[in-house]
Amino acid sequence: MVELKGDERLDYLLAENLRIIQSPSVFSFSLDAVLLSRFVNVPIQKGKIVDLCSGNGVVPLLLSTRTKAAITGVEIQERLYDMAQRSMDHNGLSSRIEVIHGDIKEMPEQIGYSKYDVVTCNPPYFPTPSVEEINKNEHFAIARHEIMCNLEDVMRVSSQLLRQGGKAAFVHRPGRLMDILHFMRMYRLEPKRLQFVYPKSSKEANTILIEGIKDGNPDLKILPPLVVYNDDNEYNPEIRRILYGEE
Repeated sequence: MVELKGDERLDYLLAENLRIIQSPSVFSFSLDAVLLSRFVNVPIQKGKIVDLCSGNGVVPLLLSTRTKAAITGVEIQERLYDMAQRSMDHNGLSSRIEVIHGDIKEMPEQIGYSKYDVVTCNPPYFPTPSVEEINKNEHFAIARHEIMCNLEDVMRVSSQLLRQGGKAAFVHRPGRLMDILHFMRMYRLEPKRLQFVYPKSSKEANTILIEGIKDGNPDLKILPPLVVYNDDNEYNPEIRRILYGEE
């Protein structure tokens, strides 16, 4: 039996035979993380993957269904790290997925430069607001705002961890696209694939998925758009397939 603490619950990852520990008082995973885990190209049989800003470990869990590579998750918040570790134990994945409690900025020194085939990250999306505006819940504030790391930190660390030719994939907001492209190129992560995600076909995009290759040749491909809901506010078939495994 899995150990649950306080207000924690054990949720299903619906398209997979996996369970994940979540809590309403800390930042739970969203569709963004699920989309990132499906978007990124990963080696099937072997390799080394690191997921930065792992939260409760949803991206490593989902990646484990697509690859046999060794996966490392990095999370700075102790409570989320602890939840992620117990989720790995409950799913019998502790031998394949290592969870590290630490600051991503220290990871190249701690786990090695230029050793990873893939880096993924669902980073904080928003610059840190004033003290009056920031969420009073520390867990939510750190997950949403660039308090512990900023976009440049994410790109720099991703490049430092990746071997030449390795891939880095991120999920973010369209409003930060120019910053993302700027920092990716600054840190030798040549953008190669970009996909816009729309809540509805009539709405503006609210999410982007982007993948780059360390020291890759310039050649950015814009993938077909991904639309989450139809006009009846139901998930479109592609989203249902991603979330529930339905064809």
